[in-house]
Amino acid sequence: MTASIFVADAVARQFGLEGHYTPLISERDQNFRMTTTDNDSYVVKVTSLAEDRTATDFQIAALNHLANLGIAGVPRNVLTTSGKFRGAIDTKNNTSLCLRVLTWVEGTLLDDSELTPGIAHTLGQRLADLDKALESFSGEGDGQVSLWDTQRAGRLRSLLVHINDSTVRQQVEAVLDDFDKRVIPALKTFPRQAIHNDANTENILLDTRGEVSGIIDFGDLLLAPRIVELSTAAAYQRSGSTEPLQFITPLVAGYQQRNPLSESELDVLFDLIRTRLAMTITLFYWRLADRGKDDPYLRKQIDSEAGAFAFLQRLSHVGRTRFRERISK
Repeated sequence: MTASIFVADAVARQFGLEGHYTPLISERDQNFRMTTTDNDSYVVKVTSLAEDRTATDFQIAALNHLANLGIAGVPRNVLTTSGKFRGAIDTKNNTSLCLRVLTWVEGTLLDDSELTPGIAHTLGQRLADLDKALESFSGEGDGQVSLWDTQRAGRLRSLLVHINDSTVRQQVEAVLDDFDKRVIPALKTFPRQAIHNDANTENILLDTRGEVSGIIDFGDLLLAPRIVELSTAAAYQRSGSTEPLQFITPLVAGYQQRNPLSESELDVLFDLIRTRLAMTITLFYWRLADRGKDDPYLRKQIDSEAGAFAFLQRLSHVGRTRFRERISK
């Protein structure tokens, strides 16, 4: 029995849903798009054994919170036939995997579209609205440890040995040094809340008019200052032109309109964006050494993250002072 057939049998028994399964590339979980004969689609998630069960509960509770507030454009939890938010798949070694079903949010991935200043501005507004909605959320499992937690960026130093390009490694080290010196003291003074933490172009949806309509994949949800939400999104607003702030500036402006940031928060945005890029580069090189060349997630990363270092260089050339002036206009 293939993995998808095994999962399909569990979903049919526990959620009462049947359909055609298409694998979705994921960093940790085993994910599928399931389409029924009525052409309804769902996301089926089988959570990795490495995932803390309370972290999954945190994600479930956050999506329920957003549903109760009527926030559109985000997935909804689907109940089992017995009224639970999760099912289970028992493995041969007597362990249990978490089985979840989420609604499918329609839209075109921003990754498959051309980024424009208008889209960046609207994305800033949508992220601001999402953060405002999540500000009042709390739940068990908010203490998860994640490789993608910018607050813990310094812990990735042990992985720098995998960066076999000395120029890249030195640049990443310099960014992490700035993070330790300039950002960590400031972050400790900011209030923390639940944030999506992964607003990359593969998690942003556009409608038929080309406007931002949805934000998906809450797998990296965690507690952090809201400026981390904005900096993470900004790290993926990459311009191939000589103007690296082409999309970052409208992104920040859109966020500011709906959820104004303090001067102290804006003061660390430059370094936080560079930190996220440094994390991306470090984890990319680490996975190059750790995963096989045919790994689907690695192949996707090679395609999507090839320009991260070039963008980091262009952004660093702007400089902290000029960056701060530009985003304040």
